[in-house]
Amino acid sequence: MTTTDAPIATELLPRLRRCTAPLHDEIEALLRLGAPMPLARYGRILRGFHEFLQLWEQRVRHALPESLRPWFDARRRAPFAARDLTALALPDDPAMRAAARASQHRLRLDTPAAALGSLYVLEGSALGGQVLTPMLQARHGLTPEHGTAYFHGFGARTGAMWREFRQLAEAQAGADEADRAAACRAAVQTFQALIETFAPVGHAASDLPTATATSPDTGAAGATAR
Repeated sequence: MTTTDAPIATELLPRLRRCTAPLHDEIEALLRLGAPMPLARYGRILRGFHEFLQLWEQRVRHALPESLRPWFDARRRAPFAARDLTALALPDDPAMRAAARASQHRLRLDTPAAALGSLYVLEGSALGGQVLTPMLQARHGLTPEHGTAYFHGFGARTGAMWREFRQLAEAQAGADEADRAAACRAAVQTFQALIETFAPVGHAASDLPTATATSPDTGAAGATAR
């Protein structure tokens, strides 16, 4: 049985959590955000998110109904990642760019429900960024103004924005079984695309210690939330 063949739940968010659980664990093991984070490795992870989001945000926006596009525009985070790359003067990374572009073939974002399922993955990841940001400040002296704008995101507003997303996703894609299935499929595909994007990081980090345990909602300091 594949992850998208999980028993049907009457609510969208519990179903999304269940169908993506194995992939959530896989990307946590790949990124190891709870482990000691050398600055060079942090830079590659940041670059990976930036390269992925530049393509992904355009596709999600196109798939959403016009009425939701201003809502989505107000929570885009690719500009935060770009700001961090500039602040840290990080070099270009052709391997990360190629992996991010190649990963897009996994994503089928052709309906609003699929867009919301994909958004579930990235919206959830913002929660864990609130855990990672102080760790980076303690280890490297980075701040939201210099180097952690992406993971800091919207700061104190993050929890409220996550609750708002959950309510909107349930209202827009939770009532119809076809929409729930499309959302779940897109969430699974988004995790798979992120795992493909960050494969170069995993290959370069085989000697790093295993991440410490974290809560099921924030993940390993926030790669993605369940």
